[in-house]
Amino acid sequence: MQTWLNIDEFIKLSGKSKNDIISLCKEKKLKCKKTNEGIFIEVGSLAKSIVPVQELQIIEKESSIAERTIGMLLSLHEKVLMSKDETIKSLKEENEFLKKSIYSIQEIYEESKITIERLQKQLEICQEELEFCRKKYKLMWGKVLKKENKEE
Repeated sequence: MQTWLNIDEFIKLSGKSKNDIISLCKEKKLKCKKTNEGIFIEVGSLAKSIVPVQELQIIEKESSIAERTIGMLLSLHEKVLMSKDETIKSLKEENEFLKKSIYSIQEIYEESKITIERLQKQLEICQEELEFCRKKYKLMWGKVLKKENKEE
């Protein structure tokens, strides 16, 4: 696809004078066409007119290096993305494991809490029975001691 600019716009883009551009058109170094609206110049020929031919050939040779570099960068980027996805997957699995562990610990804690409450109630009952036995023992032995004291 060819893009055409009028000569005034082409002058702004190229930075060359109008006489230079017209002489380049006459030398057929620029693709030009003349219409009722004015002179139009093909944009693709801008590079050829501004950049010397030797440099264009070097750029064309170097483009293969640029393409390989871009390809390599894209390949590395793809590997980084794959690595990132694997890392995210690994972290999700680790989080799931930790979540299950926390739930398990919570269940054990609840069971232990219930066991502790039951043992505390049993301990209270045992302490009450022990206190009752002490009082009963005191009363029993207290009467016996009083009888012995009276007999003596």
